[in-house]
Amino acid sequence: MKFENIIGIDVAKEQVELAFLHKGEKGIQSCLANKPKMIERFFKESKIDLSQTLVCMEHTGIYNNHLLQFFSKHGVHVWLESPVHIKRSIGMVRGKNDKIDALRIATFAFNHQTEVKLWTPKRDVIEKLKHLMSERGRLIRVRVLLEKPINEARTFCSKENLKMLRSGCSSTIRAVKQDLKKINQQIIEIIKADERLNELFNYVTSVPNVGTVVGTAILIATNEFKSITNPRKFACHCGVAPFEYSSGTSIRGKTRVSNLADKEMKTLLHMAAVGSTSRPGEFIEYFKRKASEGKNKMLVLNSIRNKIIHRVFACVRDKKKYQKDLLLV
Repeated sequence: MKFENIIGIDVAKEQVELAFLHKGEKGIQSCLANKPKMIERFFKESKIDLSQTLVCMEHTGIYNNHLLQFFSKHGVHVWLESPVHIKRSIGMVRGKNDKIDALRIATFAFNHQTEVKLWTPKRDVIEKLKHLMSERGRLIRVRVLLEKPINEARTFCSKENLKMLRSGCSSTIRAVKQDLKKINQQIIEIIKADERLNELFNYVTSVPNVGTVVGTAILIATNEFKSITNPRKFACHCGVAPFEYSSGTSIRGKTRVSNLADKEMKTLLHMAAVGSTSRPGEFIEYFKRKASEGKNKMLVLNSIRNKIIHRVFACVRDKKKYQKDLLLV
């Protein structure tokens, strides 16, 4: 689909910069406050035909929310793209500011219209889970930050100093643990209350070593298996898919995973894979067999991560819980 109007938007916390292209020709540029009323007023006064307009923005987390709510309300075609993709597609450039960045985003969208990936809003229940999982991650980091010095003090400090450290933040640690417990319970309640999510969650968590946290993270990352339906694409998204690095006859690099990935999802899958090597089951047998053959242990763990992903997607595809003897992947 070809769009007559392209709008590139550089989004910041306080303001947004807009650059217009009409049939490839540079139009006006404007700056406005990143507030719902200002956005509504601007597009009402500009009288732009939004039905024939493609809006392109970078992923900037919650800073995009006001714009996305407005565009979703008016049925505008929105393209959310990775900043790294845009930057590398532009080529060699010098200098930057908000105006230039907005124009570069608009130019990128115009030149790559055939590759457009239109944004679709996620259900409110997925947004709730996403916020709860983010909050859970922050609480875990706080707990680790507080507990680590105490655990180290047991070995290297006197009993008196250890007691002092414990008394200094024991109430805080208890409060953090209570909040974590509440959030975990909220996550379960939200999933069980939604028929679609509960069905998918049961399929996903039936796979060995995929628990509540990993299962919830997969539901969020795949947008209920709507945005990502292929296990290989999800493996690429998580940074566990190996890629060849070679050129001509002289360069033969090792096959390795890409650094461009969803690092949090990759970490959760890694923990699931590591956990599988300490429990009875097919994965520990696979790990021991490959390790005895001299395979690199991290390489074997990455293979287990891929196996977990393929099993999860196979269960969702077939709408069945995992059964080792019946499900072949």
